[in-house]
Amino acid sequence: MARTVTAIPATRRLHTGTPLGQTTIRKVAGYARVSTDHDDQVTSYEAQVDYYTRYITDHAGWQLAGIYTDEGITGTSTKHRTGFQSMVADALAGKIDLIITKSVSRFARNTVDSLTTVRQLKDAGVEVYFEKENIWTFDAKGELLITIMSSLAQEEARSISENVTWGHRKRFADGKVTIPFSRFLGYDRGEDGNLVINQEQAKLVRYIYTLYLDGGSLTGIARRLQAEGHQTATGSKQWSASQVRNILTNEKYKGDALLQKSYITDFLTKKQVKNEGEVPQYYVTGNHEPIIAPAVWDFVQAELAAHGTGRRSTSRQRTFSGKIRCAQCGAWYGSKTWHAGSKYEKRVWRCNHKYAGNTPCATPHVSDEQITAAFLDAVHTLLASRSKVDEVIGKAVRAELDTTDLHIEADQLFARVGAAAEAIDQLIARNARVAQDQTEYQRRFDKLTSDHARLLADYDKLLTQISDLENRQAAYRYYKEQLAALDLASIEFTPYLWHTLVDHAEVGTDGTIMFTFRDGRSQAISLNK
Repeated sequence: MARTVTAIPATRRLHTGTPLGQTTIRKVAGYARVSTDHDDQVTSYEAQVDYYTRYITDHAGWQLAGIYTDEGITGTSTKHRTGFQSMVADALAGKIDLIITKSVSRFARNTVDSLTTVRQLKDAGVEVYFEKENIWTFDAKGELLITIMSSLAQEEARSISENVTWGHRKRFADGKVTIPFSRFLGYDRGEDGNLVINQEQAKLVRYIYTLYLDGGSLTGIARRLQAEGHQTATGSKQWSASQVRNILTNEKYKGDALLQKSYITDFLTKKQVKNEGEVPQYYVTGNHEPIIAPAVWDFVQAELAAHGTGRRSTSRQRTFSGKIRCAQCGAWYGSKTWHAGSKYEKRVWRCNHKYAGNTPCATPHVSDEQITAAFLDAVHTLLASRSKVDEVIGKAVRAELDTTDLHIEADQLFARVGAAAEAIDQLIARNARVAQDQTEYQRRFDKLTSDHARLLADYDKLLTQISDLENRQAAYRYYKEQLAALDLASIEFTPYLWHTLVDHAEVGTDGTIMFTFRDGRSQAISLNK
């Protein structure tokens, strides 16, 4: 019997599965997007919506399933495009048979996103038509064309991103300052684009600095601002310790500007990360009118840094918190309340580790009144003798805090770090070109990377040491200014004066308290007066 082949004609349409002889109405949706909210783009956006509405309703056999839009959103990722995501969800739910859009770049500039979405829709029987490229995704060559066009669109996005990045970095290099004024407290955008003080907001900035100088903690200041109903730059009445720290550490409040604090790592995800040396930074001094005097700002940085280096307790709950030590064991004095809730309630300061060992510390507890009186006595003694020893003390302090030699050492160490990194690169490059013993290569690689890590750790340690000394220099300069302005005849205790003049104090077992001022001078005062 002869072998025969009989053709059986298709009865249903490919992809959709609908009968060939059945007249169907296709549910068609349009997708429009512009990537910025500029006026000219808004016009383009409205024109796209109007065009697709008429285009679909005037086409025989098509039924308008909706116009989906995203305005002012980048096309490099579909992650944050709510209109696009809603359209895809409706299509997969069977509400759309065909999607029409202007071009592949309007759909997505990310090749992976574009292909993934098209395949997902294709599997669900939903076709996409790209007008500009005349691509129908159910067409046999559709996926190849989409791959090519999406890759080109992605490269175009990369090129645009690189041009924009170059423009930003050129402005940074030229010292042009740009900030998000709507999220920045204390300044408005001036006519020339630079920072102009917002006098009302500036009062709040100065208030925050005053609270910190008076001994307030970051958390305590945030709670106080919230309780008093102060608003953040964005209009919120919720304050956090990190917001307070950001205001206290932002150099723009002293009239300067550090540019390129962060950068975008990936043009597709637009992920922004902190710049820790990956790209250049630029520091502009005297860029605009300061809200906080530079000397005050520098002093605040020194105080913040002192907590991080362990030279000061992190506690700032009360005026004397974190400033008084036990001379016997070295622990900090803490606030204790006796007879709480009764008419005999009293607050005293006592060694936090007084009963931690086998033998209690012999240092006595002290009251707020005793500390205040002893401090004023110490300041009077200091001022009475300042003209005799100021110059000698000043030279000694400046010599102790000098960073000249450390900067030279840091420069030399930085060169060695660079040389070690270059040696690693050369070793890797040679291994890629020339066949060699991999055991020996690994041994040399491990040694070079170990040396590089050690040099880098030494360099970071040196930078920390320099930073600490420079912060102490700033604190000392501010101390000298405030000390010179004091009038011996009218000195009164204030938390501000306490934090400005005193580095720390120690309570001895002999009933004295030793005040160490910021210039290194010490003054012992009896607590039993």
